[in-house]
Amino acid sequence: MNIRSLTRGDGVVIGAAVLLFIASFLDLFSIDGVSSSASIPSAWSSGPVLLSVVLAGIIGAALVVVSHGLPQVPKIVGLDLGQFGVAFTVFAAWSALGNVFDPIAGSEDSGISAGTGLILAFIATLIMAGAAIATPLVPALQAALVPSPKPAAPQPYGAQPPGGYGYPGAQQQGQPFGGQPQQGQPFGGQPSQPQQAPTPQAQPPAGDFSPFWFAVPVPRPLFSEDGSQAPIAELAPGTWYLAVEQRGANLVAQTQDGRRGVLQDTSGIQRG
Repeated sequence: MNIRSLTRGDGVVIGAAVLLFIASFLDLFSIDGVSSSASIPSAWSSGPVLLSVVLAGIIGAALVVVSHGLPQVPKIVGLDLGQFGVAFTVFAAWSALGNVFDPIAGSEDSGISAGTGLILAFIATLIMAGAAIATPLVPALQAALVPSPKPAAPQPYGAQPPGGYGYPGAQQQGQPFGGQPQQGQPFGGQPSQPQQAPTPQAQPPAGDFSPFWFAVPVPRPLFSEDGSQAPIAELAPGTWYLAVEQRGANLVAQTQDGRRGVLQDTSGIQRG
């Protein structure tokens, strides 16, 4: 699960779920003339409130957040997990509203009203359902919850970055320990002829295209070069990747472990 793909709306849903969990331990109802809450139960003592409000709300929040953190959301009967999560949160808010009006069946004239825990649970589920529904519609809630780190400066094509990630086969062969540099070269200088890459992937593509480093603004899938729509990897913000070929509006990119795939969404990428 990639937490960098979570949005501000997901943060609101998570906060509302925490508030709902806290409210489940508070008084479920209040009785006129009774100041002590020692004998008043919480939501954990009421099966209907626990199942229809507390657990339904927490499960709904978990489904919404998990659906946004997965690279590919699984579907159940044609609906993805996020849609099920939204339905759970709306159901929890509706159930909480009903319990606020009537915390105990037939208690309208018995001096029993909704307690602190039940009122707070209704507020939490209402915020949760509102954020889950509004996130796809409000741009402010679609902003990243965790800002992406600024990528480090890209290395030249074929060079070896300090972390050990470089274009495959582009490292130069080093001198033996204690050996002398090549004749005509200053000590520590570069060889007169660059080493050829051992694999076809290290060869720059033909034509006017020149390989370049780039970073993506948000996580994006990398698809197989054979044209199938099954993702083979996910490009994450904050990491430089090497574009080795251009195919129309798409780029053929290479990951840190040497896998190649097609990046179909190239909007907003940062070139090195």
